[in-house]
Amino acid sequence: MSYQQEKIVPYNDGEKAQQVEAMFDNIAPTYDQLNHRLSWDIDRGWRRKAIQQLVPYKPEAVLDIATGTGDFAILAAQMLQPKRLVGADISEGMMQIGRQKVETLGLSNIVTFEKEDCLHLSYNNNTFDAVTAAFGIRNFADLDRGLSEMCRVLRPGGHLSIVELTTPPRFPMKQLFHLYSHTVLPVYGRLVSKDRSAYSYLTQTIEAFPQGEFMVDILRKAGFSEATFKRLTFGICTMYFATK
Repeated sequence: MSYQQEKIVPYNDGEKAQQVEAMFDNIAPTYDQLNHRLSWDIDRGWRRKAIQQLVPYKPEAVLDIATGTGDFAILAAQMLQPKRLVGADISEGMMQIGRQKVETLGLSNIVTFEKEDCLHLSYNNNTFDAVTAAFGIRNFADLDRGLSEMCRVLRPGGHLSIVELTTPPRFPMKQLFHLYSHTVLPVYGRLVSKDRSAYSYLTQTIEAFPQGEFMVDILRKAGFSEATFKRLTFGICTMYFATK
């Protein structure tokens, strides 16, 4: 099935995966600063809640998909204390910043970064105890395939924890978020990152991405036996939890 956000691209040249890789390489130096400022640092709490879902299961091998600069991977390593955590991403520019953070924190023996096409993961079936993703899967050129790959590399009984930006469903937050995401976010993002398209693209993908019950159905079709969701901060963000 094709979803609306899959057709949205940041630029107008090349396949979506290539454009997304180029965009994140471009904005990597300012990505963390912008993320925290534009969310008033609330994104840190969202990540923590998403990882907290996995704490009771004590996963020893964890894969963080679309890891970016590694904030989610680092927090997962600190909270879950796995034996191995792999951060996978298409953007070397983003992961290079993540590697520097991991080295500074002394986590290099646990956290590694690997360039991966998230639609064609190189890992064997049933490799990981948990798979995580924060604010990245809406950039997939094929959501169904990406989720199916995440399910494939997860061992039976393993868990998936996703946190993703979404549009609030109710007045007045729905209208306020629309105003903020179409004015402050792209303008400030353009000024700081120097990329004219990146933050307009990110806003469009938030609005187009499947959410709530629709996303739960997609997770089940991807191979997960159980899937639930919980809206955070009036629906600006949504957590998904699924079991293989």
